[in-house]
Amino acid sequence: MKNTLFTAFQYLVPQHALSRLVGNLAEAENKAIKNWLIQRFINSYGVNMAESLRKTPDEFRCFNDFFTRELEDGARKISSDINHIVSPADGAISQLGDIENGRIFQAKGQSFTTGELLGGDHETAALFSRGKFATIYLSPKDYHRVHMPLDGKLISMSHVPGDLFSVNQATAENVPRLFARNERICCLFETPIGPMVMVLVGAMIVASIETVWSGLITPQKKTVRHWNYKTPETIELKKGEEMGRFKLGSTVVLLLPKNVEFDDRYEATTPLRMGEQLATFE
Repeated sequence: MKNTLFTAFQYLVPQHALSRLVGNLAEAENKAIKNWLIQRFINSYGVNMAESLRKTPDEFRCFNDFFTRELEDGARKISSDINHIVSPADGAISQLGDIENGRIFQAKGQSFTTGELLGGDHETAALFSRGKFATIYLSPKDYHRVHMPLDGKLISMSHVPGDLFSVNQATAENVPRLFARNERICCLFETPIGPMVMVLVGAMIVASIETVWSGLITPQKKTVRHWNYKTPETIELKKGEEMGRFKLGSTVVLLLPKNVEFDDRYEATTPLRMGEQLATFE
């Protein structure tokens, strides 16, 4: 009953207006306000500041500066094995496995198509019709920068407008096509093992999603926007390099070729850290 009421609330609340309001507050630079917000957040969620490059609220410009904090050098070890695909983020596995008949499993009784996830880009979706997927949820306490799972050259990016439902277990189980209806950006990369897509999904009170090559991608627009990067000045990122970040959110959906095998230890709710082995390829 509690989950049902929470989900119903998600449909009623003005998602984008609330997110903009919280986003403005998260950018406030008033010392008293931002320090109070940051310390309250650290205490409430048990954020591990020992691994943060900056340790105290005074060192951050605003709450969002804290939320997208960088880590100390060496805080995450990137697997150097050439055959390893590494986790792009800190968080926990929501789901992972095979893409079956072009569909991605969301939760019991819920799924969506790769075409829906990619905002109607069925040509790219077809590349993964028999591929693999991993959905990684970033909780509030987690490090919120997203990194490359393996070396990649950026081919294209799309911004897909949509809703801003929360992305916890309750909404995953009760909101149809959750990750294919929330606002998101979809980045297609060419990699040593074939095409790879990284989808950064927004959520309730997510103020923005950024990439290292374009800066701020959101806030919300009404139509799908698409950028091609097939130019002489290519954008190439190495495994472990930062590719984007969330300000107050959310979830990464990773699409991979079929010649990938996930590590046996991973299943729904398994915690993981950026840089550790997620899968291998032949």
